[in-house]
Amino acid sequence: MIDIISLLKENNQVSDFRVKWLLTDSYEAFYVHKKVEALRAVTAEECSVTVYVDHEKGKGESSFSLYDSTTVEQAKRKIELSVERAKMICNNPYQIPAGDTAFYEVESNMNKYEMNDLCDKIASAVFKANTFEHGSLNAVEVFVTKRKENIVNSKGINKTQITYSAMVEAIPTWTEGGESVELYENYRFTHFDEAEVIKEIEGKMVEVRDRRIAKKPTVPMSCPVVIGGNEISSLLDELCSQLNYASVYSHANVHSVGDKLQENPVGDKLTVTMKGEIEGSPFSSKFDDDGLTLIDKTIVEDGVVKGYFGSNRFGQYLGEKEITGNLYCMSLNLGNATKASLNGKQYVELISLSGLQVDLYNDYIGGEVRLAYLYNENGEATPITGISISGSLKEALNGIILSNKKTVKGAYEGPDFAILSGLTVI
Repeated sequence: MIDIISLLKENNQVSDFRVKWLLTDSYEAFYVHKKVEALRAVTAEECSVTVYVDHEKGKGESSFSLYDSTTVEQAKRKIELSVERAKMICNNPYQIPAGDTAFYEVESNMNKYEMNDLCDKIASAVFKANTFEHGSLNAVEVFVTKRKENIVNSKGINKTQITYSAMVEAIPTWTEGGESVELYENYRFTHFDEAEVIKEIEGKMVEVRDRRIAKKPTVPMSCPVVIGGNEISSLLDELCSQLNYASVYSHANVHSVGDKLQENPVGDKLTVTMKGEIEGSPFSSKFDDDGLTLIDKTIVEDGVVKGYFGSNRFGQYLGEKEITGNLYCMSLNLGNATKASLNGKQYVELISLSGLQVDLYNDYIGGEVRLAYLYNENGEATPITGISISGSLKEALNGIILSNKKTVKGAYEGPDFAILSGLTVI
């Protein structure tokens, strides 16, 4: 590519700039009924440029993309157009981050493998998981990716990080009695462990098997409801996203520092830390899109809001002394619960939802359930479907019980399940 940094410095109307390069190397394998249909190695390079202009009405910014085919004259014209667009943006003044040169490699064991070899090992683990007579994996796609991200700005930042990740897309299918049921699985991870891949896919095979035989129970029911890591993550997303600097600055937050998320807790008190990195999470990063090095921040402690987090610009607007940067990973404290603590009780364990619904304004938590297990007092489980859960968010938070075993799901790290009380199954 052309020397975009020199061109930006030549334009005296550019107050500041940021350039982000992203180089992606990936190896992809596509299978149909265990047979390889296609193998593909892909290299892609992206470059995005942000121009900042300080003018009499405030600070403006505008971005454009750069390509291998972009000429010097075309790039100059893109800069000029971005300057004109930035002059029409009137944000309150702020300073872009200043810094130094740094190189990072986010921790992963994937850098020990050749990409094609790792792809083969992942696919092998996926197919080992299907030990069921009526089960099949009709379509499997495996993607192994290495990303190199470099951010340079006009204040001295020149930071590079390398991250690794893998993704499995699969269609677990159960065919029996002339009928077939299919599910879609999207599994992402940054640390390869054959046993964990087998466990994940095995769980989906059991899920698709039980989806076929699940029945709607007699409702309504009032009993404890067990949610897994994915649903806990969705719940935290709603609670924590409103504590972002941008939400607080625009007065879109429901809670502020000092407020109690759990007003009268009778279960476990919640402590949530926003993090730059979580081992095994594909959302881990050393710095954000501004090149700002990420700083972990505990924003909820023992059920009470303790702070906010977010980007450089809005952190400056709020007068934050230590700006965290955009943090995407969440860590929740463990509790002491085990499944044995539910022995002798009737309860519902949620396996698959259309999406957990959380409304902070109307004190609501609920969702439509695709698959769950109804446990009786003897610990016997029956697959159920066609139900919904509904209840008070405040009551659910006050009575939440957290497990003592950690899991990582996407950007979430914390208890692998939580027990909610006060919900109605309808």
